[in-house]
Amino acid sequence: MNLGRGGMKVFSGNANRELAEKICKELGIPLGTCDVSQFSDGEINVNIDETVRGIDVFIIQPTCSPVNDNLMETLILIDAVKRASVGRVNAVIPYYGYARQDRKTKAREPITAKLVANLFTTAGADRVISMDLHAAQIQGYFDIPVDHLSGVPILAEYFKDFIEEETVIVSPDLGGVSRARAFANHLDLPIAIIEKRRPKANVSEVMNVIGDINGKNVIIVDDIIDTAGTIAKAASVLKNFGAKKVYGCATHGVLSGPAIERIRDSELEKFIITDTIPLPSDKKIDKIEIVSVAPLFAEAIRRIHDNESVSKLFE
Repeated sequence: MNLGRGGMKVFSGNANRELAEKICKELGIPLGTCDVSQFSDGEINVNIDETVRGIDVFIIQPTCSPVNDNLMETLILIDAVKRASVGRVNAVIPYYGYARQDRKTKAREPITAKLVANLFTTAGADRVISMDLHAAQIQGYFDIPVDHLSGVPILAEYFKDFIEEETVIVSPDLGGVSRARAFANHLDLPIAIIEKRRPKANVSEVMNVIGDINGKNVIIVDDIIDTAGTIAKAASVLKNFGAKKVYGCATHGVLSGPAIERIRDSELEKFIITDTIPLPSDKKIDKIEIVSVAPLFAEAIRRIHDNESVSKLFE
């Protein structure tokens, strides 16, 4: 079925309309008109204000805070366009919430990453496009195609103009080594690893540094920064191990609780995030800089709509 360039529309809920508008600007099309509001009891009400019959629809909505509201908005938007005889519905989820519970580590734990994947499929999504899932294997939790984009090249590009040769890319834990290696490959730099033990959720204890960082600048690379406890402590430990300047970057700036204060008071020179999650004005500080993922998502959407290879974006 040839949908044609005219057969594509983009809609957004309330989670990150600014990103949706940037993506539409890159695509050269207007953001679709829809009203996503709440009834007085808190239930979500969706009205799609234009026809979607037989066309390719992309719904852009990260499931960030407030997570449950944004997740339900997305599911209801998918249901609305599905019942309006959409040709194909693509859920563009720049930040995939509930991903951190991706396996059972002790008895009687849920696997919310799989549960939410089932919800998207049941609601009627034909495809999911996301970025830097907390674990790459979450792609396998879906029974529909998943395009898993990477924010690493965008973050690495930010540092390309001013990094010095004596710079080391640091993974904040053993699980992030492949991400740090991919980041380092873009800049042709060595890596180091922080070995840590996490006593309980959102509390980390840094133990040791594997690799040579003495007298060098370092860039800590992560996927999600939530309370910023890990990265703030990591920056301090790297300084103790002889690092000169410490930078940090992450794809998803959840930045909940004391995160902003921790970053402000940390040893970090700069902390770079993308705009997969909107940063409220009260959380904007001098140390935090934002790079946009809109061009990458726009190109992925364009390729999917035109039935072209998306794998080209990973080369």
